[in-house]
Amino acid sequence: MDLKIILKETFGFSDFRSGQEEIIKLILNKKHVLAVFPTGAGKSLCYQFPAVILPGRSVVVSPLIALMNDQTAYLNSLKISATDKTFLKTRNLSHLRSLKILAGKIHSHCRFRQNQDTLQSFLKGKVKILYISPEKLMTEKILNEFKKLPIEMFVIDEAHCISKWGAGFRPEYEQLSQLKHLFPQAVLPAFTATADKATRWDIAKKLTHSKSKIIVKGFNRPNLFLSVEPKHNWKKRLLEFLNERRGLSGIIYALSRKETERISEFLNNKGFSCKAYHAGRSAQDRQKSQDIFMTEDGMIMSATTAFGMGIDKPNIRFVVHASLPASMEDFYQEIGRAGRDGEQADTLLFYGLKDLITRRKMIQSGEEDKEYKLRENKRLDALLAYCESSDCRKKALLSYFGEVCDNCRFCDNCLSPPKRVEGTVPAQKFLSAMARTGYRFGMGHIIDVVCGIETDKVKSRRHHKLPTFGKGASHSKSFWEVFARQLISSGNINIDIEHFGALKVTESGGDILYGRKKFFYKELSLSSVVQKELKTKKANLRKEELKAEDQPLLSNLKKLRLQLAREKEVPAYIIFSDRTLIEMAILKPQSLEETLSINGVGKQKLELYGDAFLKVIKNHQK
Repeated sequence: MDLKIILKETFGFSDFRSGQEEIIKLILNKKHVLAVFPTGAGKSLCYQFPAVILPGRSVVVSPLIALMNDQTAYLNSLKISATDKTFLKTRNLSHLRSLKILAGKIHSHCRFRQNQDTLQSFLKGKVKILYISPEKLMTEKILNEFKKLPIEMFVIDEAHCISKWGAGFRPEYEQLSQLKHLFPQAVLPAFTATADKATRWDIAKKLTHSKSKIIVKGFNRPNLFLSVEPKHNWKKRLLEFLNERRGLSGIIYALSRKETERISEFLNNKGFSCKAYHAGRSAQDRQKSQDIFMTEDGMIMSATTAFGMGIDKPNIRFVVHASLPASMEDFYQEIGRAGRDGEQADTLLFYGLKDLITRRKMIQSGEEDKEYKLRENKRLDALLAYCESSDCRKKALLSYFGEVCDNCRFCDNCLSPPKRVEGTVPAQKFLSAMARTGYRFGMGHIIDVVCGIETDKVKSRRHHKLPTFGKGASHSKSFWEVFARQLISSGNINIDIEHFGALKVTESGGDILYGRKKFFYKELSLSSVVQKELKTKKANLRKEELKAEDQPLLSNLKKLRLQLAREKEVPAYIIFSDRTLIEMAILKPQSLEETLSINGVGKQKLELYGDAFLKVIKNHQK
């Protein structure tokens, strides 16, 4: 069996991505595997391909409704069940001839009758690949029915949910550990985008008694530009960022439902097309917003973390965090939704102390045990250190996942390295104000004391009489806010959540206060001159492939794609990806044979869409 021929003729790809072929061969040989693939690295094909090839049926377990919808639409768009008999016979795929559809889905957003019909089709062999949630799978009725079937494979997606060591632990997932006993003949491949070493071993132990071959693909996404800015006047900065990217699709993540609504309203008033997405909106409204985002170019989604998991829109050009994420794992997963087509995409993270305190409170107010809370706080500490880092962002990010890399030369710190300045005296002023006020107040009050601002709170406690009052008046409040954050991120100050965010000095902070150690901080923000310089450097780093005269043709190809997508009621990328259309605009194929050489054009899609796209190309050339 020539896997690459099937890959091209069935899926339309000329070659496998790194790691895909190895995993596919393991699964076809009935070997358990745990694959840790970064978002956008092509993990879906690793189980879709063997699910098509294996003669029996396959079950994909996922918590993500969006992923189920998109992947079933994509698999069914391949029209494999309608492929000619000669192809099926020569590729050992004759078992596909009896299919009604290739893939089906069972989830809570489908009507009861739809779920029942899909289940019956799967039981009768009319559906080959079934997507289902762990809650619906692990019921006595479903399991008893499935025991009668020739099920080749149970795919566990988002496998970190199985492990208590994972950032996204879900108790329902632990029940999946029963599958190895209930279906000993089935192979159990598992996939996740983020899992440290402890999490990986825990997943393998629960799923397969540690018999899974663990494959970790590098976390580096070289096409993502990483940048971080303090959350000061951030809406103005956000507008500058978005104005440079008008007409491009992106996601803005916020901490709360209210904030997503405010951001959406703000951007729509500024002339952008933006939808709000969070769990407080109806399922119908969320689905409508998601469909618009997936189908139309230039849409921005303002969302909580309820949006994005399982979303497979290749041409998301930016991800902005308007609030601090919960952890490095969450941050990595969320930025991984950008640039899945391999083209350049930008990430921007705004961070501020208020968000940090909110995150700490969320951890402390949970019902989990102390060990869990300690681990979550340390994850948050790692993210804050990433934000405050003056070194290469990519290096800081990858080191968290145990990878070593050279400076990426493609992040804000690499292109415009921050200067480090000695700030021992300002640090002593701030730490002294903390000490003289009894370590009982938050950052805002301490800054008022240092700046010499006589608020009612300062005067009522007679803090305007302290020796440190006004000692830092030569600097602005904005300076002190960022300066204090660096004292916190460098471990010299702790935030006491249980005492309303009061600042406490640490041992290393005490060394600075009493002159036993010096303190260095990075300059606080990029000037407008440096911002322009950064933009120019980024532009020079882009690989220009598409000529200006080809842009009208690309625009016409996208219009046709959108028209076809609306007719078939599927996301536009299911017709062809942006990368495929760009290659068409550059190479301008003149026949169906030439079109087949374009990456992303397979035999089935050529038959369905080849003539229509050729007509656009030829009309353009006339």
